[in-house]
Amino acid sequence: MDEQKKLNEIDEAASALIENSESVSGNTDVRSKERVSPAATPEKEGKFFKKYKIKDIVFLAIMTACTLTTGAVMPLVINVPVFGIVQLCLGLQFSIFPVIGMMKVRKPGSLFLQSIFIAVFLVWMFPPMAMICLCGLVAEGIAMLIFRGYKNDWACVVGGTLYLPMTLPFLFVYYKFFHTVTDEGQNALEAFLSGANPWFVVGISCAVVAICFVGSVIGMVVSRELKKAGVLKK
Repeated sequence: MDEQKKLNEIDEAASALIENSESVSGNTDVRSKERVSPAATPEKEGKFFKKYKIKDIVFLAIMTACTLTTGAVMPLVINVPVFGIVQLCLGLQFSIFPVIGMMKVRKPGSLFLQSIFIAVFLVWMFPPMAMICLCGLVAEGIAMLIFRGYKNDWACVVGGTLYLPMTLPFLFVYYKFFHTVTDEGQNALEAFLSGANPWFVVGISCAVVAICFVGSVIGMVVSRELKKAGVLKK
């Protein structure tokens, strides 16, 4: 009888231990689920505005440096009295690298940040170029309205295509109404604006848009290949 009681006690202790272990494991599962659920990415990924990390800003700054370095031809053509000549020469550079930056970061404001970095540098050479910040904001706003974010690669292409051409109307208005010149510079200004031939202005503008579109597509293709190679990661 004593041995039977001992065996029963052992069985009861074992069953109680098993029940306790199951309850503990169940509690840990619930806690782990609670910890995981706040970090679930669908809600965060669904948010339109996302927080920037230091690496995002650094990468955009690097892309800006590449844009400005490859755009070193600007001082050579900035004084050429032809409307849109600067944009024609810089269309590829000012679309390829900004698109790569947007394809990597994929957060609203990435093009605007790059335009701020560029403006900080260019404003010392030509103060009206501070308006490139507004151009970046408008171009990115149009892309956001159409695609609702950067999940679609073509949103980056649209932003990159409109970015530099946006400077054309702003420059035209600046030189037409706000820029003052001496008599010696009047002929050069008229040649720059091509006031007697509005079709020339339209043609140059279309050419700039086409060049920027090609550069934006190149930037998208380069970004895709870099991602496939594992070089460009989110």
